[in-house]
Amino acid sequence: MAAVPELFTGYGAKSAEKWTNLEKFQFKPKTFEEFDVDIKIDFCGICGSDLHTLSGGWGGTLYPSVVGHEIVGKVARVGAKVTSLNVGDIVGVGANAWSCGDCRYCKKDLEQYCPNLIETYNFTYSDGTRSWGGYADYVRVNERFVFPVPKSLDPAVVGPLFCAGLTVFSPLIRNNVTKGSRVGIIGIGGLGHLAIQFSVALGAEVSAISHSSRKKEDALKMGVTNFVTLDTLPEHKRSLDLIVCTSFSKEMPLAEYLKLLDVGGTLVYVGIPEADLPSLPPTLMIGTNAALRGSNTGSKKEVLQMLDLVEKHDIKPWVELLPMSECSEAVQKQLRGEARYRYVLKNDGTFD
Repeated sequence: MAAVPELFTGYGAKSAEKWTNLEKFQFKPKTFEEFDVDIKIDFCGICGSDLHTLSGGWGGTLYPSVVGHEIVGKVARVGAKVTSLNVGDIVGVGANAWSCGDCRYCKKDLEQYCPNLIETYNFTYSDGTRSWGGYADYVRVNERFVFPVPKSLDPAVVGPLFCAGLTVFSPLIRNNVTKGSRVGIIGIGGLGHLAIQFSVALGAEVSAISHSSRKKEDALKMGVTNFVTLDTLPEHKRSLDLIVCTSFSKEMPLAEYLKLLDVGGTLVYVGIPEADLPSLPPTLMIGTNAALRGSNTGSKKEVLQMLDLVEKHDIKPWVELLPMSECSEAVQKQLRGEARYRYVLKNDGTFD
């Protein structure tokens, strides 16, 4: 494999005002260290987080901004102390790129909650260098956050598992979803369509919850038992043990969603709106011992569990491949809600 260049090349936004106009430019990756891995990127999924970051909708965007954290490619270089990977391995990278490895969270398979966590893009390392995402030719990541892709899985479609997949798999596992569990998934999109497939594979009775019936046919193909729209919410009170909310909507009937939970049920947020959550009367949760929680991606241990489930049940993200050189058009299609259900950018040789 060719030597890794000193400067990487990617497509990124120069400002919030022109965030859908992704221009190609070179950037300096973080300093290469002994536990680092350089990956030559073949594919990168487009996540909702990419759009929120590029547009500055979540605030704190570091421009110029190269996003992308559903990355699949080949290992091009490994640091002196890397032991789990070899040059040429096909690997995946998700939303996180580095953690300290020494805190109590890292030591308890909760590295995604490390107080010094560095995400794959839009973060700054302690030496002042930046983390840059996967709309690029290469990415540099700590070994702890690089995952071998099983040979049975198609590299072209597996990328969304490492962010969208892991983000919904973690709360399912942490809430002990198993045969007989009653699970609701709010939002049938990039995250939701994987949450449905995982829940079905785990043996749950799954309800898809959507603002309209437009995606009902797809949801039934994914294995849902019930399809719930906003106008039928009252008919399903106290019918669910767990709800995973993947929606980024600024306006959602959160109080009505909580009423879907049976006594002791939990609603877990994994989508992050660009606004505060609606206010809630405390009696709404006290009356049914309901819990409202959040969840941040997942651990390496959970990645391996997820990939095992994917292999056993032949779970596949529903993706459409697009050339990486058309990433500007792709993010605009994503913004318009046209994805069914994930766009994946393919390195089409524009970096060669």
